[in-house]
Amino acid sequence: MFEGFDRRRMATAGCEINLVIGGNGPPLLLLHGFPQSHVCWHRVAPLLAPHFTIVAPDLRGYGDSGRPESDRAHFAYSKRAIAQDQVEVMAALGFERFGVAGHDRGGRVAHRMALDHPDRVSKLAVLDIVPTRTIYHATNRGIATDYYHWFFLIQPFDFPERLIGADPDYYFTRTLQGWGSRRDVYAPEAMAEYLRCFRDPATIHAACEDYRAAASIDLAHDEADIDRRIAFPLLALWGRRGIMEKYFDVLATWRARAADVRGQAFDCGHFLPEEAPAETASALRSFFAD
Repeated sequence: MFEGFDRRRMATAGCEINLVIGGNGPPLLLLHGFPQSHVCWHRVAPLLAPHFTIVAPDLRGYGDSGRPESDRAHFAYSKRAIAQDQVEVMAALGFERFGVAGHDRGGRVAHRMALDHPDRVSKLAVLDIVPTRTIYHATNRGIATDYYHWFFLIQPFDFPERLIGADPDYYFTRTLQGWGSRRDVYAPEAMAEYLRCFRDPATIHAACEDYRAAASIDLAHDEADIDRRIAFPLLALWGRRGIMEKYFDVLATWRARAADVRGQAFDCGHFLPEEAPAETASALRSFFAD
């Protein structure tokens, strides 16, 4: 996977970040979601590399990036802290301004990055999400059932960690089969990488801390910025067989948070980069090259 890309490990103020970089053209940062790693972009990145310099990192706590010790407020795994890592990585690579696309948790990191660092982000693409605050405020029986993990992973340490750690392969594969997706869409080499990383108890704990932060300090940050709207273009993509379209008008939701919103749904589930790589790459190429 990622043939022709360079692999690097870069230090930030918060931790070390593992990443791949390759391609030619303006910089484009690709951020993965739960419970994956940068590997989720392995079908999309080669399609974009002729047009952009692609940087695909592991978020802190995931993949082979660092796993800083958490804190009582969960700030170490707040989207603000995770976004700061990536801004520092891009600056160290010589990219002071760049486009960013994020899937799932990566989309939430990218949203926070756009609010905290509007001078660094030129355009934002979010894949199969609506804002975190929106989901919590809209939660009903259906959302709580379909997105049960939002409420399971936030339980106090070490309840979810122990349950997942008893059989991480089962939990991981069942998760990738959820939200309108099928296991057979994932490349065997990608699954092997995901499982290798997710078997580490430290990765499981970091993922739980990511969700604990989302239910606490991230919401406080979002409330503080509730009157701010993103001024630069935002692209929203989502899977028609996933959860977002079932409960939300995705474009209308993002238009409440950004001034210039466009987007579309694909005939797939939640994991767009692997279920609909050609469509995802085409949409990202058109958006970021415009």
